Amino acid sequence: MAGPDDKWDQPVEVNISRDGRVKVAGPFEALAVLTGSWPTEQNLSFVKPRSACRGALAGHKSLEDARREFAGAASEPGRGSSVFATR
Repeated sequence: MAGPDDKWDQPVEVNISRDGRVKVAGPFEALAVLTGSWPTEQNLSFVKPRSACRGALAGHKSLEDARREFAGAASEPGRGSSVFATR
């Protein structure tokens, strides 16, 4: 089970227009970004990474699965320039 201090091997850098560029180092931080700064409605681009990060914290998903879902959602085409991730 991952905890709040568990980190990914490589952080995901996201640019959120309201907050600027943020480095997200693990599932706990990703949940904070998703629930506090994510610029879109709660669609699949929100639900999938949120579920994966929650799963990693509960021990049902790997840390890297959560990272992949979060980075993928932040990099989705059609999101405009409000959010992007460097992988």
